[in-house]
Order: sequence, then structure tokens, then C-alpha cells
Amino acid sequence: MNNSETSSYPQYRYPCGLAAGFVFDLLFLRQRSFHADAQACIRLLKPGLKILGAENIPEHGPALITFNHYYRRGFHAWWLALAVAAVVPQEIHFGMTGELTYPGKWYAPLGKVGSRWLLRRLSKIYGLTRMPPMPPRRGDVEARAGSVRALLRYARKHPQGILALSPEGGDNPPSGELARPPQGVGRFVSLLAGKGFPIVPAGAYEQEGKLCLQFGPAYRLEIPPNLNPDEVDVYATQVLMAAIAAQIPASLRGEFANG
Repeated sequence: MNNSETSSYPQYRYPCGLAAGFVFDLLFLRQRSFHADAQACIRLLKPGLKILGAENIPEHGPALITFNHYYRRGFHAWWLALAVAAVVPQEIHFGMTGELTYPGKWYAPLGKVGSRWLLRRLSKIYGLTRMPPMPPRRGDVEARAGSVRALLRYARKHPQGILALSPEGGDNPPSGELARPPQGVGRFVSLLAGKGFPIVPAGAYEQEGKLCLQFGPAYRLEIPPNLNPDEVDVYATQVLMAAIAAQIPASLRGEFANG
């Protein structure tokens, strides 16, 4: 983005009336609607959320929404999920991180423990699937496989559901550009696509003082025959990220600028 685009940012606020009920439900693990809470938060955005490609927002499932993990200093990534959840008319099942790692921070060890406790409870009250943090760690192989199996089970049990995830899975470079997803993400998404879930690409970014959310047309991820698993992963990743890149400004597309 150029300087005029980044000179001001939206005001991100949370509803005061939401706090007490949220804390109570978090402590006692009572179910909440992520869709309703997201709408309450997005309504307070000043200026309001700018939606582009509204005609592409899925009104019902099956659908898999893939969106970028936009990042800048001071911006909290959960606003990406809140924006997506607020504009889709039914509850979405998100794949979410299960831990915040705080790289380079002195409080990282304590922060990791606290974030695991908080995110575990968030996943329960909103019915989300937790996944190990990015970038991948050697000891998380089994946990990551378990998360993939959980999302695939959800897809089998809810063939008309709407799922959402950010293929990158973690904060981008300070420039906010798209980053290449970890190995295996493309192959995983191809499994979801194989269960009949069309993919809806979305892109979130800040521009002219507004949080913008753009949706592209749904598409079917069709894998060419005779590819080995690694080739499927590379091919699917390129298709996924090129579709997301088309929904954001050219300056944020990174290595996916040329499709």
C-alpha cells in the first residue's frame, strides 16, 4: 500500500455489553454464537466494514471460505475472522490456532500457556477446531494430523456446512504481503474440496481508513490426474493463494502477484 492508504486505520472496538456475558460463558463453557458476537463487534467499526463482491458471499453451504492472514503492527488477526463471520448469514466452522507463540517476547513462555487455556475454551464455546500454531514445529506433527482429521470429520457430518480457514495460518511479514502456506495445507484443502466443498476466496486489508473484505466467485478445486501427494500440495496451494491474491491490492500479493 502507498502512504496515503496507510495514513489512518479504522477504530476497532468491542461492545461493552458483550463483555460480562462473554466472560461468564468462557468460564463456565456455555455455548455462544460466533456469528452474533462477530456482528456486534463489526457494527462498532468506524468507519464501517467495506464489503466488495457481496454477491459472492455464500448464503448457505457447502462452502469453504479461504482468506488471507493480513498483518500489520497493532492489528489483531481475530478481526479477520470476525469480519468474515459477521457477513456470512449462517454459523461458520473455523479452523483456528491453538496457541499464541509471542516470538522474541520475554513473556512468551507464560503467554503460550495462558493462550492455550484461553483458546481451548474459545474453541469450546464457539464450536471451532484448534490447530497447532504456525510456523510448524517438529513436535506438533501428531497434533496437526489430529486437527486435520477433526475438520474432515466435521465436513463429513455437516455436508451443508460452511468452513473457513486462513491457509497461511500465521502472521505475514510486516508488509502484510501474502506468505506461502506451510507444506501440506494445499493437500488438506484438496481433501475438503473432494468432499464437495466449493471454495470461496476472500481477502481482507485496510485501505483509506477502512477495513475492507472482498469475496471472489466460488470455484471447484480440480486436481490434475497422476500427481503424487507433494505435487498435489504444490498445485493446490498455488490455486488457493492465487484466488486469494485476486481479492487484495496488488501491493499485498507478494509472490502470488502473477497468479
